[in-house]
Amino acid sequence: MPQSAPGPAKTVFDDLLDHNKDYAKRFDLGHLQTPPIKKLVILTCMDSRMDLEQMLGLSVGDAHMIRNAGGIATEDVIRSLILSTQLLGTRAIAVIQHTQCGLMSITDEEFRWRLSTDTGRDASHLRFHAFHDVDQTVADQVLRIRQNPFLPKQVQVRGYAYDVTTGSLREIAVS
Repeated sequence: MPQSAPGPAKTVFDDLLDHNKDYAKRFDLGHLQTPPIKKLVILTCMDSRMDLEQMLGLSVGDAHMIRNAGGIATEDVIRSLILSTQLLGTRAIAVIQHTQCGLMSITDEEFRWRLSTDTGRDASHLRFHAFHDVDQTVADQVLRIRQNPFLPKQVQVRGYAYDVTTGSLREIAVS
């Protein structure tokens, strides 16, 4: 009897769908509303070492979470913050960046050159927001958010640095 050819290798996407089938069978969060329970929105890095719920004692539904490379208050992040505050009633914004961020290992110029070299396309218009000082970058993001005229003035905005080696969170003073 001939052996059948092996099927395609299972991918990470297959694993996600398999897990979701089990999750959907026991799903019990359909009652949650869109506005976050704690009226909180968190802007942070996409770094996979940061489990925000575990790190901050949050549960599903407690906060809006916006993640991007570096936890930078880009134009699109500001758009999301405006919607979160003006439409959904959030009243506190936490900016959390972290030690050993990948954006600290490059400069925008170096990365644009690398992209142009690797792809053969012009990357001179791209901005990656590389930085070298976590405290200063947190402060810059907090100020950018506070100064946006479309965000309610009563919204509290505070900044923090997370240490990926110790798990500790430290507030950054921003005047």
